[in-house]
Amino acid sequence: MRKIITIDEDKCDGCGLCAQACHEGAIIMENGKAKLVSDSYCDGLGDCIGECPRGAISFEMREAAPYDEAAVKARMAAKKAAEGHDGPLPCGCPGSMAKELKKTAPAAHAEKAAGAHDGPLPCGCSGSMVQELKGAAPAAHAEKTGCCSAQESELINWPVQLRLVPTEAPYLKDAHLLIAADCTAFAYPGFHPDLLPGKICLVGCPKLDETEPYIQKLSEIITKNGIRKVDVAYMEVPCCGGLVRLVEDAVTRSGASVTLKLIKLSLNGKKLETREIFS
Repeated sequence: MRKIITIDEDKCDGCGLCAQACHEGAIIMENGKAKLVSDSYCDGLGDCIGECPRGAISFEMREAAPYDEAAVKARMAAKKAAEGHDGPLPCGCPGSMAKELKKTAPAAHAEKAAGAHDGPLPCGCSGSMVQELKGAAPAAHAEKTGCCSAQESELINWPVQLRLVPTEAPYLKDAHLLIAADCTAFAYPGFHPDLLPGKICLVGCPKLDETEPYIQKLSEIITKNGIRKVDVAYMEVPCCGGLVRLVEDAVTRSGASVTLKLIKLSLNGKKLETREIFS
């Protein structure tokens, strides 16, 4: 009898963060779900549990094969040799690994586009690495797109979907958050130059998504990272007001002193109202 993880497939959304967090390679993604490969690969420490955004992984006490460190080392060495990478590859849902996106010099950007990579490559779904994003240099962007205005992206983090972002992603520390309804970036042409600079962007939909997991996760993000400023961008439609209530509930639950800036946007791309609330 020993402590070992168990995975609730009904709760698992296939994001792949647990597979990334497991240093023993005990978890793989199979048919869009996380799966424990072998009891002997699981050390029972539970690094994967804290990364799961859906609460699909927990501990249980049951009869299980003992942890086999030698087998794990052999497995990881074989995987490394097969993949040609320095560590395990992330798998699962698109964009599930947090990324800090750096500003890339034109030459480096061209080299990367040609197939050279600075770090581990995602496997399974595309774009699964956590990154801090800084975008390409304006000249490179203009050359690539043929756009004379060379408008740069102001996005500095990945992923942006709230339920995919780890609560302790490095870019969250002391960050100024922008919590944006899914539709805002499509409706408001000034989203990047006006709302986004210098902020960590997290998006969600209060109508289509479950709000309680969002409230709990956002509360943890605020508490663990010393968040003191949160902007909320939402549409004028009634259902979108739920995003404001969601963020307010999360701030209340966190017990932190946070300045909220509420930004209401119209369907035709106008900024209708901006107001601040001090908690």
